[in-house]
Amino acid sequence: MSSIFDEECLIPPLRRDLVFPNPRYAATEGLLAYGGDLSPSRLLTAYRKGIFPWYSADDPILWWSPDPRLVLYPEQFKVSKSFRRVLRNGGFSVTFDHAFEEVIRYCGTVPREGQRGTWLLEEMQEAYIELHKMGFAHSVEVYFDGALAGGLYGVAMGKTFFGESMFSLRSNASKIAFKALSDVLGLRSYDFIDCQVSNEHLLRLGATAISRDSFLDRLEKSLEKPSDLGGWQDFSWEYRDVGE
Repeated sequence: MSSIFDEECLIPPLRRDLVFPNPRYAATEGLLAYGGDLSPSRLLTAYRKGIFPWYSADDPILWWSPDPRLVLYPEQFKVSKSFRRVLRNGGFSVTFDHAFEEVIRYCGTVPREGQRGTWLLEEMQEAYIELHKMGFAHSVEVYFDGALAGGLYGVAMGKTFFGESMFSLRSNASKIAFKALSDVLGLRSYDFIDCQVSNEHLLRLGATAISRDSFLDRLEKSLEKPSDLGGWQDFSWEYRDVGE
């Protein structure tokens, strides 16, 4: 069996080595390969090449690099008037890497606006927990009245943050996490946050779609820069009101 789809698609299986097909030649939908595993080495190799896993329980592991690619440049985060009021009212606190496992468990169970459905399987959660222990995967937590209300997680390499998933138990909590991440990464000279596939929720927050070739070119340059490898527990954020 050389392909999981018809012969015209030619989606190849991955071998035991860590070699991926060139993502520049994938179909626009982005499906590039299937199979392999979720070992740290394979996941990190995939991210360096602009590839990420996404699959459901009945599928093999599917690897993607869509065209176009959605990114957010930290300085372009959009704060609407209504969201600004939420930020001004306060009542929340934000931490980094204080509850990674709790965040990823919620991401796997809580429905999320603009996200891709119930795709975050147990084996994927365990794979990213391992990347967190290695200092590559990070979480942002938002608390209201001392209780976890929302958050997000992703992978950081070079000056790129690969966003993976977010959740909210309270209105606007994941949006606050995304705002905090964007602000902190902007101060640390990150080039962009990879948002993967386009959706209206992220577009309203300032994300923009760029061609896959442009994304891969920018990623190559970004990965040449120093990484913030290790725990981010010392990172902090407070909202600064810059006015209307």
